[in-house]
Amino acid sequence: MIECIAENEKDAIAAEEIGASRIELVSAIQLGGLTPSYGTIKKTIEAVQIPVQIMIRPHSYGFIYNTHDKKAMKEDIASLYDMGHYRIVIGALEQNKKIDTDFLDDIFRVFPNLDVTFHRAFDEVEDQMEGYRTLVAYRNNIKRVLTSGGADTCMAGIESLRKLVQLQRELKGPHILPGSGVKLENIKELHQALQADEYHFGSGVRKHQSFEEGFDKEVIESIKSILSDC
Repeated sequence: MIECIAENEKDAIAAEEIGASRIELVSAIQLGGLTPSYGTIKKTIEAVQIPVQIMIRPHSYGFIYNTHDKKAMKEDIASLYDMGHYRIVIGALEQNKKIDTDFLDDIFRVFPNLDVTFHRAFDEVEDQMEGYRTLVAYRNNIKRVLTSGGADTCMAGIESLRKLVQLQRELKGPHILPGSGVKLENIKELHQALQADEYHFGSGVRKHQSFEEGFDKEVIESIKSILSDC
């Protein structure tokens, strides 16, 4: 399973054409990814057949949200529900850097059909193993956890990722989705160490490794070949 970041309809179409399995749709990738506009969401999900996970993140000032932030996030999710779309990317922490379970309880009560990627807010939790066990309780909705193992990149966090993938299999919890700095040059080493079920790619599958450029078909084909051989 190869997930690619897309910022618009054109991006998503290109990702699907070159073999991406799933899309994470964001705006403002330079800020780590924020909620896309209604128009961008609508056009993108209409344009492709592969799953599209929509980023629900109102600002880039951390992952601790106040009441107003949470109301806005719920309104964004409600607009997706109106489209008949239930796939989102979201994450929230409490002041003590633990998972904000009150917020998760709230959104899953109001929106019970959600298919969720818990995003890299997970990399800021105080204890990732404890944090993962917390998320296992929500596995009916949280299907995957995007993480670099608490480090800046997956290569730096490879040992933590390996432990998380093991815990995923022991508890049959949400899939660990390694992301951050994943690219052709390191995917073989990562996959041999982790044997994760899916991987998240950003600039690593773009020409010149830049979001200003389009996808690099040869790179994605090489990555798929490596994953199928390992």
